[in-house]
Amino acid sequence: MAIIVNLDVMMAKRKMSLNELSEKIDLTLANVSILKTGKAKAIRFSTLNAICKVLDCQPGDILEFKN
Repeated sequence: MAIIVNLDVMMAKRKMSLNELSEKIDLTLANVSILKTGKAKAIRFSTLNAICKVLDCQPGDILEFKN
């Protein structure tokens, strides 16, 4: 079982670059990249909230559970 991060998909749908998202959510480029590639071990609710607000999406659009 695994949690799949679809941040790259939502960024593509919104035509937003990694740099632009990083600036808008006030998170380092390296940390956003770690999230985007699915290598993150955890995510703060405040970060998830900021991402959803900027990308105008729901947490379920970014995070997916696969058995």
